[in-house]
Amino acid sequence: MPLHEHKKAVFFDVDDTLYDHLTPFRRAVDEIARPAGDFPYEAAYHRLRYYSDILSLELGGAGSAAYDLAVEEMRRRRFQLALEEFDIDLSSDQANQMQAAYIGCQYDIQMFDGARELLQQLAADGHIIGLITNGPLQHQMSKIAAMNLGDIIPEDRLFISGAVGWDKPDKRIFAYVNEITGTSPEHSFYIGDSWRNDVIGALEAGWSMIWFNHRGIEPETEHRPHYTVASYAELGEVLKAQL
Repeated sequence: MPLHEHKKAVFFDVDDTLYDHLTPFRRAVDEIARPAGDFPYEAAYHRLRYYSDILSLELGGAGSAAYDLAVEEMRRRRFQLALEEFDIDLSSDQANQMQAAYIGCQYDIQMFDGARELLQQLAADGHIIGLITNGPLQHQMSKIAAMNLGDIIPEDRLFISGAVGWDKPDKRIFAYVNEITGTSPEHSFYIGDSWRNDVIGALEAGWSMIWFNHRGIEPETEHRPHYTVASYAELGEVLKAQL
């Protein structure tokens, strides 16, 4: 293991941090449910993320045997629970169709403006950069491959909960990243959009947390991220000052 305790490490979440995760959700809802024109997609998306987190946690996380056995049921159920709050009742078949549509366009990924350029700059400057993301190994790797990040981030710096064995916000996944990369928490930065998984997880692990709050949501607990940004232009300025 290389020792980089004094080098700065910058790790990113994937879904709704590197790319717009709302787009495949909107397409799937439109295709199957065909809601009214004023349907609050962003609010419904947040509830889908909430139920994804809760149901995954109940199964023990993406690396657990229970998750592998029940993941399809969990994915169907999260759509039913989320959309039920917006007066859309999905049958099991409709929920399965929505999940299939959602997966079908999840790999048609457009990264946020400035995201690729920032990753390239961080790599060129010699910083240790990588990804920490929740989900099954192959599912998340397919998204990463769709973004063509292989020439920027080496494979040994891709930490996926389904392979590692701990899901964010478990601080052990962050400690594992520090151990494998030879870095230290006090020199590690994490960028992510999810309050539950990213903000709480990184702070509990002793990392510097940059909350990518591009959707302008409210904090869910008393935790305080070190920085809050809403764009990659803002993020670049914060990292330039700190690195």
